[in-house]
Amino acid sequence: MTDNTPPIRISTSGGEIVLSTPAEHTAYDDWNYAPARRAGDYVYVSGIVVERQSEGPRTPETFKDASRRAFVTLRARLQALGADFSDVVMINSFHDWSAPEFNGDRMAQFAAFREVKAEFMPAPHPAWTAVGTSGLIRDLGIVEVQMIAYAPKRNAATSSAMEAPSSMTNQHGAQGSAFRRPFAPQ
Repeated sequence: MTDNTPPIRISTSGGEIVLSTPAEHTAYDDWNYAPARRAGDYVYVSGIVVERQSEGPRTPETFKDASRRAFVTLRARLQALGADFSDVVMINSFHDWSAPEFNGDRMAQFAAFREVKAEFMPAPHPAWTAVGTSGLIRDLGIVEVQMIAYAPKRNAATSSAMEAPSSMTNQHGAQGSAFRRPFAPQ
């Protein structure tokens, strides 16, 4: 398969899987997992491994470059299913704090990773769990990152109705939305 092959869309119960690259096809066919999957209003992105090149220095800067490549891949997978970083509600990151691929302590690794995350994902921030581990499946892996995004699919009729301005005011005189959230104080 070449890189110019159009993405393959696989319908699933409540959503779809998109395979956009040869590596994603391999992951799906050989390793039996979806690189990203939409389920209703949510998009789940499987872990992307931040890994160093097999040769070269082990510095915070080379680690940041590898992290940036991972975030570019994460964005592509989100966008293939109609989401982006602003839709991400949860990040899980798994850090091999003792990885020989990173020359620095765990706080230096986390600080460098957090700086790169901030380049791609400004506030408001998603929930985030960072877990230390003894190793990743990839030999050169340092960190693995997975994401969950809330990105409702909207059709043209739904979009215009949801974007219509509301003139409702609550009992305190504050401008409100025509859509009430469950369990909202009255």
